[in-house]
Amino acid sequence: MQHELLFEIGTEEVPAGYIMPALAQLEKILGERLTALALPYSTLRTAATPRRLAVSIGGLAERQPDRQEEILGPPKKAAFDQNGQPTQAAIGFAKKNGVGVEALQILATPKGEYLMVRVEQVGRPTSELLAELLPEVITSLNFPKSMRWGAGRTSFARPIQWLLAVYGGKTVPFTLDTITSSNTTCGHRFMARGPFPVSGYSDYVETLRAAQVMVEPQERRDAVLAEITRAAQQAGGTILPDDELVDTVCNLVEKPFAICGAFEERFLALPREVLITSMREHQKYFAVVDAAGKLMPNFIAVNNTDTRDAKLAADGHQRVIRARLEDAFFFFKEDQRKTLADRVEDLTGVIFQHKLGTMLDKTRRVTTLAGLLAKKLAPEHLAQTERAALLAKTDLLTDMVGEFPTLQGAIGHDYALLGGETPEVARAIREHYLPVRAGGVLMADRLDSITGCFGIGQIPTGTADPFGLRRLSLGLLHIINAMGFRLSLAEFVDEALSLHGDRLTVSRTDARRNVLEFIKGRFSNDLTGQGIPAEAVEAVTSVSFDDPVDCKRKIKALMAISGQEAFPVLAGAFKRVINIIKDNSETAVQAELLSENAEQKLHEAYLAVSREATPLLEAGDYEKGLGVILKMKEPVDTFFEEVMVMAEDEKVRANRLNLLTAIARLFLRIGDFSKMNAISQ
Repeated sequence: MQHELLFEIGTEEVPAGYIMPALAQLEKILGERLTALALPYSTLRTAATPRRLAVSIGGLAERQPDRQEEILGPPKKAAFDQNGQPTQAAIGFAKKNGVGVEALQILATPKGEYLMVRVEQVGRPTSELLAELLPEVITSLNFPKSMRWGAGRTSFARPIQWLLAVYGGKTVPFTLDTITSSNTTCGHRFMARGPFPVSGYSDYVETLRAAQVMVEPQERRDAVLAEITRAAQQAGGTILPDDELVDTVCNLVEKPFAICGAFEERFLALPREVLITSMREHQKYFAVVDAAGKLMPNFIAVNNTDTRDAKLAADGHQRVIRARLEDAFFFFKEDQRKTLADRVEDLTGVIFQHKLGTMLDKTRRVTTLAGLLAKKLAPEHLAQTERAALLAKTDLLTDMVGEFPTLQGAIGHDYALLGGETPEVARAIREHYLPVRAGGVLMADRLDSITGCFGIGQIPTGTADPFGLRRLSLGLLHIINAMGFRLSLAEFVDEALSLHGDRLTVSRTDARRNVLEFIKGRFSNDLTGQGIPAEAVEAVTSVSFDDPVDCKRKIKALMAISGQEAFPVLAGAFKRVINIIKDNSETAVQAELLSENAEQKLHEAYLAVSREATPLLEAGDYEKGLGVILKMKEPVDTFFEEVMVMAEDEKVRANRLNLLTAIARLFLRIGDFSKMNAISQ
């Protein structure tokens, strides 16, 4: 038979950010443990509020199946003496498993021969197994921070207050520290405490709903949206969309009750991001906008309890937000005493990295590197690029960013405009990213950080990446690809390394090689993560990796052409070519030494294909170029069937090797076809 398991861990209020990861763990751990116990089930669903984590498992088998288990024992050589008599090791193994020595068998394994015994295992009732399993599940859950309480030894996100465990309508009895499981849950802390008995998940949801608790996250999220929409309409506006805040608030309340509050209109003089952040980050309030999308002097707070006097409740929230906005207004006025340009030299007081200097040192390097990028990509925007790079980090020194660190960049944008900078420069400061035409302050910033860290030996190892170089490299590649920037990574890595001067502790040659290999690794991992076969990526990057946009075009062309019937044969032939020519580097072919018909035909085909394909490859039309190269399939195939490359005549042999080397050079302008075998076959 099958029954439903309902399991709930009741707690003090768990931080909002802990809840969904904990539910994912609960689902994974229980699913894995039940599978390991050979207990099949049909459904598994979770629910949660700030005061509870719950799981329902439907169709859970009533008991384990009876099964035969093979148990390995000691090696044969340790189990029997020279006379073939069982040793104490064999006797002890038999006794441990409740069988006689005569029941032991010899099993051959890759590591040698071992004793083995087959034991009949009688399946245990699920209720017994759950009584042992559920406490283990509780202690297996991990949180960013855990705590202990009272005299208990259990560690959890917050103190556990009750445990509900019901299987087939009956309580699963177990004890964790001083708490004993039961068939009851608790309702809303203030509006319907309980306890309330429940027998299954449907009963559980309805019972809690009546007890002022919406236990299913999606239902509660929908209720939050409905409540804040209703409250905003009272002020004549709408909610500024913020899905992340909705998710957070959903995990702060067991049932939402929204209230509309107001603040003085003078605070609307603050930058938009400051107002939103003041409401959002500290108080979890929603901003309200009018039909034109402009902020209104209102906010929406979501309470966990209903209130009879909405005005009194709103007044409390308004007092809190007024204090926050007064602080922000003060910081805003104080910051206006100096422009961003006035703050540049003060960056000398901010350490970027103790071996790489101050933030002023970094700013100077980034400004130079950004200028070089602009000259390459869009020289008409050189002045704006250098100006944005110079000012990009200065908002770190403002009181506003000191109070609201998440506003870095956004405040720089607003203060730049107030200080008379151009909109283009202000936008670049906000995003550390210039318009498509202008190149990249962000690119320069990332290149400086990556090369600097590699230049002082701070290379990521395993999962350790304290400076986030993997993320920086991947972001750099995404920018280059999104903007279609054609540039030489090696050239700008060299420039970035040179700007660090004598601060580097690793030789520039080694640092350059390591940086380029590292970025290539991020490039390859990113593409394979998108579903592109690793062989195609390797085929191109193993030959050349300098211009990421060009590399991606070559990979795309290889993938497009690899499905054609001729490609697998050509790829296989190319592998033979590579193996034969080895270290040969000469490509000069003497036509008079081509005596065999097949090698003459191959030479003619090579010249024709080279003339046709070269302009296409130089123009970056790799797919058409590859289509032309595929014409080499038959003459190459015939050549290997009819011609002995390693002829006795030294001149003939060298001439044939030169011909194959010339063909290989043509193919390698796109990639190493031989690495595509795994795809093409």
